[in-house]
Amino acid sequence: VQLQACGGGLVQAGGSLRLSCAASGRTFSSYAIGWFRQAPGKEREFVSGISWSGGNTYYRNSVAGRFTISRDSAKNAVYLQMNSLKPEDTAVYFCAAVRQLGSTWSVDGMDYWGKGTQVTVSS
Repeated sequence: VQLQACGGGLVQAGGSLRLSCAASGRTFSSYAIGWFRQAPGKEREFVSGISWSGGNTYYRNSVAGRFTISRDSAKNAVYLQMNSLKPEDTAVYFCAAVRQLGSTWSVDGMDYWGKGTQVTVSS
C-alpha cells in the first residue's frame, strides 16, 4: 500500500482545512487508516483513525469535536476535516495504514506511511 497525504496549508486560527490521504493498492479497504502529526522538536503523535470498514473512528482528546475522519473506499481515500484550528495544531500531518489494529494507535504499530503535508495555523 502506498499512501500520499495532501491538503495542508497556512490558515488562521479558527479556520478549516481538509486533508486527503490517497492510497494505491487493491487491498486498501482491508486496512485501518490513521492520521498522525509531528510538530518541530516533538514526537509524532496520533490524531485520528478509522477502521477498515469505516464503522469505528478514533480521536485524540484535543481534536475530538473539531476534527472528523472519513473514508471513501471506492476512491481509495481517507479524509480528515479539521475545523476550529488552533496554533497548537501546527505540524506535519501523516497518514498511515495498519492491517491488524491493536489496542492503541501507535507509531511503531503502523505498517505503511505516506509522506506528510504541512499544516500551519497562525494566531
